[in-house]
Amino acid sequence: MKIVITGGAGFVGSHLTERLLDQGHAVVVIDDFSTGRAENLAHLSTDRLTVREMGIESLDADGVWADGVDRVFHLAAAVGVKLIVDRPVESIETNIMGTALLLRAVADRGIPTLITSSSEVYGKSSRVPFREDDDVTYGATIYSRWSYAMSKAMDEYLALAHHHTDGLPVVVARLFNTVGPRQIGQYGMVIPRFIERALRDEPIEVYGDGGQTRSFCHVRDAVEALDRLLNDERCHGQVFNVGATEEVSIEQLAQRVIKKTGSAGGITPVPYERAYGRGFDDLRRRVPDLTKIRCAIGFEPKTDLDAILDELIEPDRPQGGAASEASHA
Repeated sequence: MKIVITGGAGFVGSHLTERLLDQGHAVVVIDDFSTGRAENLAHLSTDRLTVREMGIESLDADGVWADGVDRVFHLAAAVGVKLIVDRPVESIETNIMGTALLLRAVADRGIPTLITSSSEVYGKSSRVPFREDDDVTYGATIYSRWSYAMSKAMDEYLALAHHHTDGLPVVVARLFNTVGPRQIGQYGMVIPRFIERALRDEPIEVYGDGGQTRSFCHVRDAVEALDRLLNDERCHGQVFNVGATEEVSIEQLAQRVIKKTGSAGGITPVPYERAYGRGFDDLRRRVPDLTKIRCAIGFEPKTDLDAILDELIEPDRPQGGAASEASHA
Protein backbone atom coordinates (compact mmCIF):
# COMPACT_ATOMS: atom_id res chain seq x y z
CA MET A 1 0.00 0.00 0.00
CA LYS A 2 0.89 3.66 -0.27
CA ILE A 3 0.67 5.14 3.23
CA VAL A 4 1.02 8.75 4.37
CA ILE A 5 2.31 9.50 7.87
CA THR A 6 2.12 13.10 8.98
CA GLY A 7 4.71 13.80 11.65
CA GLY A 8 6.58 10.73 10.41
CA ALA A 9 9.99 12.14 11.39
CA GLY A 10 8.94 12.54 15.00
CA PHE A 11 9.57 10.13 17.83
CA VAL A 12 6.45 7.96 17.45
CA GLY A 13 6.12 8.66 13.73
CA SER A 14 9.60 7.39 12.88
CA HIS A 15 8.93 4.09 14.64
CA LEU A 16 5.64 3.73 12.75
CA THR A 17 7.42 4.57 9.50
CA GLU A 18 9.97 1.86 10.24
CA ARG A 19 7.27 -0.70 11.00
CA LEU A 20 5.29 -0.02 7.81
CA LEU A 21 8.40 -0.08 5.61
CA ASP A 22 9.32 -3.44 7.15
CA GLN A 23 5.90 -4.69 6.05
CA GLY A 24 6.73 -3.76 2.46
CA HIS A 25 4.58 -0.65 2.09
CA ALA A 26 5.55 2.60 0.37
CA VAL A 27 5.54 5.42 2.93
CA VAL A 28 5.25 9.18 2.39
CA VAL A 29 6.35 11.17 5.43
CA ILE A 30 5.03 14.72 5.76
CA ASP A 31 6.89 16.67 8.45
CA ASP A 32 7.99 20.27 8.91
CA PHE A 33 10.81 19.18 11.27
CA SER A 34 9.74 21.64 13.94
CA THR A 35 9.94 18.82 16.48
CA GLY A 36 10.70 15.90 14.17
CA ARG A 37 14.32 15.16 13.28
CA ALA A 38 15.92 13.98 10.04
CA GLU A 39 18.20 11.62 11.98
CA ASN A 40 15.14 9.66 13.10
CA LEU A 41 14.76 8.46 9.51
CA ALA A 42 18.41 8.40 8.45
CA HIS A 43 18.75 4.63 8.94
CA LEU A 44 15.81 3.90 6.63
CA SER A 45 17.54 3.63 3.25
CA THR A 46 14.89 2.57 0.74
CA ASP A 47 13.28 3.94 -2.39
CA ARG A 48 9.90 3.17 -0.81
CA LEU A 49 10.30 6.12 1.55
CA THR A 50 9.50 9.67 0.42
CA VAL A 51 9.93 12.63 2.76
CA ARG A 52 8.10 15.91 2.11
CA GLU A 53 9.31 18.75 4.32
CA MET A 54 6.21 20.80 4.96
CA GLY A 55 3.65 21.53 7.65
CA ILE A 56 0.17 20.03 7.50
CA GLU A 57 -1.29 23.53 7.33
CA SER A 58 0.45 23.81 3.93
CA LEU A 59 -1.25 20.77 2.40
CA ASP A 60 -2.96 21.37 -0.94
CA ALA A 61 -6.39 22.83 -0.25
CA ASP A 62 -7.87 20.53 -2.92
CA GLY A 63 -6.28 17.46 -1.30
CA VAL A 64 -4.17 16.42 -4.30
CA TRP A 65 -1.57 15.07 -1.86
CA ALA A 66 -4.04 12.31 -0.93
CA ASP A 67 -4.65 11.02 -4.46
CA GLY A 68 -3.72 7.36 -4.76
CA VAL A 69 -3.13 6.99 -1.00
CA ASP A 70 -4.41 3.83 0.71
CA ARG A 71 -3.97 4.74 4.39
CA VAL A 72 -3.21 7.88 6.43
CA PHE A 73 -1.75 8.03 9.92
CA HIS A 74 -2.06 11.57 11.27
CA LEU A 75 0.55 12.10 13.97
CA ALA A 76 1.61 15.67 13.20
CA ALA A 77 0.86 17.88 16.20
CA ALA A 78 2.39 20.24 18.68
CA VAL A 79 3.57 17.94 21.48
CA GLY A 80 4.99 18.31 24.96
CA VAL A 81 3.70 20.46 27.82
CA LYS A 82 6.63 22.86 27.60
CA LEU A 83 6.08 23.49 23.89
CA ILE A 84 2.37 24.08 24.42
CA VAL A 85 3.00 26.60 27.20
CA ASP A 86 5.77 28.40 25.30
CA ARG A 87 4.10 28.48 21.84
CA PRO A 88 0.32 28.34 22.35
CA VAL A 89 -0.81 30.03 19.11
CA GLU A 90 1.26 27.74 16.90
CA SER A 91 0.11 24.71 18.89
CA ILE A 92 -3.60 25.50 18.61
CA GLU A 93 -3.46 26.34 14.90
CA THR A 94 -1.43 23.25 14.03
CA ASN A 95 -3.63 20.89 15.99
CA ILE A 96 -6.99 22.22 14.82
CA MET A 97 -6.57 23.91 11.44
CA GLY A 98 -4.07 21.43 10.04
CA THR A 99 -6.18 18.47 11.13
CA ALA A 100 -9.34 20.00 9.63
CA LEU A 101 -7.59 20.41 6.28
CA LEU A 102 -6.35 16.83 6.32
CA LEU A 103 -9.72 15.39 7.31
CA ARG A 104 -11.49 17.12 4.41
CA ALA A 105 -9.11 15.53 1.92
CA VAL A 106 -9.32 11.99 3.30
CA ALA A 107 -13.11 12.21 3.75
CA ASP A 108 -13.57 13.21 0.09
CA ARG A 109 -11.62 10.10 -0.92
CA GLY A 110 -12.78 7.68 1.78
CA ILE A 111 -9.23 6.91 2.89
CA PRO A 112 -8.93 4.89 6.12
CA THR A 113 -7.28 7.29 8.57
CA LEU A 114 -5.99 7.12 12.12
CA ILE A 115 -5.92 10.31 14.18
CA THR A 116 -3.57 10.30 17.15
CA SER A 117 -5.01 12.09 20.13
CA SER A 118 -3.75 12.34 23.69
CA SER A 119 -4.53 11.41 27.27
CA GLU A 120 -4.58 15.19 27.80
CA VAL A 121 -8.13 15.08 26.43
CA TYR A 122 -9.27 13.73 29.81
CA GLY A 123 -8.46 17.16 31.29
CA LYS A 124 -8.83 17.41 35.06
CA SER A 125 -10.90 14.27 35.45
CA SER A 126 -10.37 12.56 38.79
CA ARG A 127 -11.81 9.22 37.70
CA VAL A 128 -8.95 6.74 37.27
CA PRO A 129 -8.31 4.70 35.22
CA PHE A 130 -9.53 6.87 32.36
CA ARG A 131 -12.16 5.30 30.13
CA GLU A 132 -12.93 6.44 26.60
CA ASP A 133 -16.50 7.52 27.40
CA ASP A 134 -15.65 9.45 30.59
CA ASP A 135 -16.81 13.04 31.01
CA VAL A 136 -14.03 15.64 30.96
CA THR A 137 -13.33 18.96 32.69
CA TYR A 138 -10.79 21.58 31.60
CA GLY A 139 -9.19 24.47 33.44
CA ALA A 140 -9.81 28.15 32.81
CA THR A 141 -8.95 29.56 29.38
CA ILE A 142 -6.53 32.06 30.93
CA TYR A 143 -4.12 29.13 31.38
CA SER A 144 -2.66 27.97 28.06
CA ARG A 145 -1.92 24.60 29.65
CA TRP A 146 -5.41 23.41 28.67
CA SER A 147 -5.35 24.64 25.08
CA TYR A 148 -3.62 21.44 23.98
CA ALA A 149 -6.26 19.23 25.59
CA MET A 150 -9.07 21.21 24.02
CA SER A 151 -7.42 21.30 20.59
CA LYS A 152 -6.98 17.51 20.59
CA ALA A 153 -10.58 17.10 21.71
CA MET A 154 -11.65 19.22 18.71
CA ASP A 155 -9.58 16.91 16.47
CA GLU A 156 -11.57 13.99 17.85
CA TYR A 157 -14.89 15.76 17.31
CA LEU A 158 -13.92 16.56 13.72
CA ALA A 159 -12.77 13.03 12.96
CA LEU A 160 -15.91 11.43 14.39
CA ALA A 161 -18.12 14.00 12.65
CA HIS A 162 -16.59 13.02 9.29
CA HIS A 163 -17.25 9.38 10.15
CA HIS A 164 -20.91 10.06 10.90
CA THR A 165 -21.60 12.47 8.04
CA ASP A 166 -19.26 11.23 5.29
CA GLY A 167 -18.68 7.61 6.28
CA LEU A 168 -14.96 8.25 6.74
CA PRO A 169 -13.28 5.07 8.06
CA VAL A 170 -11.41 6.79 10.88
CA VAL A 171 -10.00 5.66 14.22
CA VAL A 172 -8.97 7.93 17.11
CA ALA A 173 -6.12 6.71 19.34
CA ARG A 174 -5.47 8.48 22.65
CA LEU A 175 -1.78 7.98 23.44
CA PHE A 176 -0.65 7.82 27.06
CA ASN A 177 2.99 8.73 27.82
CA THR A 178 4.67 6.87 24.98
CA VAL A 179 8.42 6.42 25.52
CA GLY A 180 11.43 4.73 23.94
CA PRO A 181 14.46 5.27 21.70
CA ARG A 182 14.62 8.59 19.78
CA GLN A 183 12.53 10.51 22.30
CA ILE A 184 14.19 13.67 23.56
CA GLY A 185 13.65 15.72 26.72
CA GLN A 186 13.67 19.10 24.99
CA TYR A 187 9.91 19.59 25.21
CA GLY A 188 9.45 18.32 28.75
CA MET A 189 9.34 14.55 28.13
CA VAL A 190 10.09 13.18 31.56
CA ILE A 191 12.04 9.93 31.06
CA PRO A 192 14.67 11.21 28.60
CA ARG A 193 15.02 14.35 30.71
CA PHE A 194 15.63 12.30 33.87
CA ILE A 195 18.09 9.95 32.17
CA GLU A 196 20.09 12.77 30.57
CA ARG A 197 20.60 14.49 33.91
CA ALA A 198 21.31 11.27 35.82
CA LEU A 199 24.01 10.19 33.37
CA ARG A 200 25.70 13.56 33.87
CA ASP A 201 25.46 13.21 37.66
CA GLU A 202 23.26 16.29 37.74
CA PRO A 203 20.25 16.61 40.06
CA ILE A 204 17.04 15.24 38.57
CA GLU A 205 14.46 18.01 38.65
CA VAL A 206 11.09 16.71 39.83
CA TYR A 207 8.26 19.15 39.25
CA GLY A 208 5.69 19.68 41.98
CA ASP A 209 5.76 17.33 44.95
CA GLY A 210 6.60 14.27 42.84
CA GLY A 211 3.49 12.43 43.98
CA GLN A 212 1.74 12.71 40.62
CA THR A 213 1.59 9.33 38.87
CA ARG A 214 1.94 8.28 35.24
CA SER A 215 2.06 5.06 33.21
CA PHE A 216 4.56 4.57 30.38
CA CYS A 217 4.07 2.58 27.19
CA HIS A 218 6.96 1.52 24.95
CA VAL A 219 6.76 3.05 21.48
CA ARG A 220 7.01 -0.37 19.81
CA ASP A 221 3.88 -1.50 21.63
CA ALA A 222 2.11 1.77 20.77
CA VAL A 223 2.80 1.70 17.02
CA GLU A 224 1.77 -1.94 16.81
CA ALA A 225 -1.56 -0.89 18.31
CA LEU A 226 -1.96 2.03 15.87
CA ASP A 227 -1.31 -0.24 12.90
CA ARG A 228 -3.72 -2.93 14.06
CA LEU A 229 -6.48 -0.46 14.98
CA LEU A 230 -6.57 1.15 11.55
CA ASN A 231 -6.52 -2.18 9.73
CA ASP A 232 -9.48 -3.55 11.69
CA GLU A 233 -12.73 -2.25 10.18
CA ARG A 234 -14.58 -2.99 13.43
CA CYS A 235 -12.55 -0.19 15.07
CA HIS A 236 -13.55 2.51 12.60
CA GLY A 237 -15.60 5.35 14.08
CA GLN A 238 -14.32 4.67 17.59
CA VAL A 239 -11.89 6.08 20.17
CA PHE A 240 -9.30 3.89 21.92
CA ASN A 241 -6.83 4.39 24.73
CA VAL A 242 -3.30 3.25 23.83
CA GLY A 243 -0.90 2.93 26.74
CA ALA A 244 0.20 0.84 29.69
CA THR A 245 -1.27 0.41 33.15
CA GLU A 246 1.83 0.13 35.36
CA GLU A 247 1.46 3.23 37.54
CA VAL A 248 4.46 4.99 39.08
CA SER A 249 4.89 8.33 40.83
CA ILE A 250 7.31 10.80 39.28
CA GLU A 251 9.47 10.74 42.41
CA GLN A 252 9.59 6.93 42.29
CA LEU A 253 10.53 7.16 38.62
CA ALA A 254 13.41 9.50 39.47
CA GLN A 255 14.59 7.12 42.19
CA ARG A 256 14.54 4.17 39.79
CA VAL A 257 16.55 6.13 37.22
CA ILE A 258 19.10 7.07 39.90
CA LYS A 259 19.42 3.46 41.05
CA LYS A 260 19.84 2.12 37.52
CA THR A 261 22.39 4.77 36.47
CA GLY A 262 24.30 4.94 39.78
CA SER A 263 23.93 8.70 39.58
CA ALA A 264 25.23 10.83 42.44
CA GLY A 265 23.14 13.84 41.44
CA GLY A 266 20.12 13.18 43.64
CA ILE A 267 16.70 14.80 43.27
CA THR A 268 15.78 18.49 43.31
CA PRO A 269 12.11 19.53 43.68
CA VAL A 270 11.05 22.32 41.32
CA PRO A 271 7.76 24.24 41.78
CA TYR A 272 5.42 24.08 38.79
CA GLU A 273 5.41 27.88 38.63
CA ARG A 274 9.15 27.94 38.02
CA ALA A 275 8.98 25.25 35.36
CA TYR A 276 5.88 26.36 33.47
CA GLY A 277 4.69 29.70 34.79
CA ARG A 278 1.89 30.91 37.03
CA GLY A 279 -1.33 28.95 37.34
CA PHE A 280 -0.07 25.66 35.91
CA ASP A 281 -2.40 22.70 36.59
CA ASP A 282 -1.26 19.10 36.55
CA LEU A 283 -3.11 15.81 36.84
CA ARG A 284 -2.42 13.76 39.95
CA ARG A 285 -2.93 10.46 38.17
CA ARG A 286 -2.95 9.47 34.50
CA VAL A 287 -3.65 5.81 33.84
CA PRO A 288 -5.69 4.33 30.96
CA ASP A 289 -8.42 1.74 31.12
CA LEU A 290 -7.42 -0.70 28.36
CA THR A 291 -10.56 -2.82 28.44
CA LYS A 292 -11.86 -1.51 25.11
CA ILE A 293 -8.68 -2.00 23.10
CA ARG A 294 -8.10 -5.42 24.67
CA CYS A 295 -11.55 -6.52 23.56
CA ALA A 296 -11.15 -4.98 20.09
CA ILE A 297 -7.71 -6.21 19.02
CA GLY A 298 -6.30 -8.13 22.00
CA PHE A 299 -3.79 -5.38 22.73
CA GLU A 300 -1.49 -5.86 25.71
CA PRO A 301 1.71 -3.84 26.26
CA LYS A 302 4.70 -6.19 26.24
CA THR A 303 7.44 -3.98 27.73
CA ASP A 304 7.37 -3.02 31.41
CA LEU A 305 8.92 0.12 32.87
CA ASP A 306 12.12 -1.54 34.09
CA ALA A 307 12.79 -2.93 30.62
CA ILE A 308 12.11 0.49 29.10
CA LEU A 309 14.56 2.20 31.45
CA ASP A 310 17.23 -0.46 30.88
CA GLU A 311 16.95 -0.07 27.10
CA LEU A 312 17.26 3.71 27.27
CA ILE A 313 20.03 3.89 29.88
CA GLU A 314 22.47 1.25 28.72
CA PRO A 315 23.28 2.67 25.26
CA ASP A 316 23.94 6.05 26.86
CA ARG A 317 26.33 5.00 29.61
CA PRO A 318 29.62 6.96 29.46
CA GLN A 319 32.54 4.71 28.55
CA GLY A 320 35.93 4.60 30.25
CA GLY A 321 34.68 6.17 33.48
CA ALA A 322 34.60 9.70 32.06
CA ALA A 323 31.40 11.68 32.08
CA SER A 324 30.03 12.36 28.61
CA GLU A 325 27.08 14.14 27.11
CA ALA A 326 24.07 11.84 27.12
CA SER A 327 22.58 11.19 23.72
CA HIS A 328 18.95 11.99 22.95
CA ALA A 329 17.89 8.35 22.53
